[in-house]
Amino acid sequence: MLDKTAMDDRLTFFLCGDVMTGRGIDQILRRPSKPELHEEFVKDAQGYVELAEQANGPIPRSALPSYVWGDALEELEKAKPAARIINLETSVTTSESWERKGINYRMHPRNIEVLQAARIDACALANNHVLDWGRAGLIETLECLGAYGVKFAGAGRTLAEAEAPAMIGIPNETGRILLFSMGLWTSGIPSDWAATSRHPGVDFLGDLSMASVHKIRARVLALKEPQDIVIFSVHWGDNWGYDIPSEQKDFAHALIDEAAVDVLHGHSSHHAKGIEVYREKLVLYGCGDFLNDYEGIRGYENFRDDLVLMYFPQVQAGSGKLLSLRMVPMQLSRFRLNRASQRDARWLCGILNREGEGLGTRFRLEGDGSLNLARTEGCKI
Repeated sequence: MLDKTAMDDRLTFFLCGDVMTGRGIDQILRRPSKPELHEEFVKDAQGYVELAEQANGPIPRSALPSYVWGDALEELEKAKPAARIINLETSVTTSESWERKGINYRMHPRNIEVLQAARIDACALANNHVLDWGRAGLIETLECLGAYGVKFAGAGRTLAEAEAPAMIGIPNETGRILLFSMGLWTSGIPSDWAATSRHPGVDFLGDLSMASVHKIRARVLALKEPQDIVIFSVHWGDNWGYDIPSEQKDFAHALIDEAAVDVLHGHSSHHAKGIEVYREKLVLYGCGDFLNDYEGIRGYENFRDDLVLMYFPQVQAGSGKLLSLRMVPMQLSRFRLNRASQRDARWLCGILNREGEGLGTRFRLEGDGSLNLARTEGCKI
């Protein structure tokens, strides 16, 4: 499943934000779930398909698993990442034990082929939708991912399983990628979703204190070997807005300083947020959404949540030092990822540069529409 990177000591991998393949997206695939919803205004998942079609045109039914990935598949093949990692923000289940929380995402287990179509290696699961269909739905999600060879972190049948990282071996390399996944209450995760020794749940992050950092440090150092790369994936913060709270910055820096984390992979925001390089380590505070069924929903148009990013960081094997960061802008339309126009890519680049001013980063728009990290704290990278 994994691709070997071209350079001896360089490791490229793929990251993105929230992947929500349930509800409307699930309905257009070959094996949809029952369409009934338990939302206040929309009672049938087909309603989200109709909203998207009103906004952007017809969407095929019984679509192939590769349909939603669209142009992203070619970019993945070109980049040849050593690992493909997403935040899977939906339950994969036929459970009817829905949680009374207003929004419930699920994808039918037979549509797991969608993840296979993009050759996803591992999923972060500590988020506010993985238990939307109860503990039974979570267990089925874990079983389904395991049966299809997709690794996961951040949720489990017990606390021990929820805390265990996904370990991704790298062919012809001695090291591994260790993916840890935790979720904070600020992203909407109910505290009673926390995994315990007796109950399934998520790896719940109670706060951003140094005490939490020290607990994470113990877990990382118990497993990390000299050639390993540690990715800490965290679901935190509001859906909208570019502000990065000081406690998030302090926590990210402390994880790098104290807990041997090499990459912080933050998500929950519905749009891309500012990016930092701290002590030569990559900090993605908010990757934005990547796949969803939100087309046609009004209210936050100024954030352009239809524009999403594929993140391809390249790090030095062993040290985790960031060597380069290439991002490919995509536009969500008709439940499919399409290459963003040069104009939209320029808009995204402007947003990242605006938000990067206080973080010491600047980005360059390339002729092919991709974005490259050009400077960090006054130095070229």
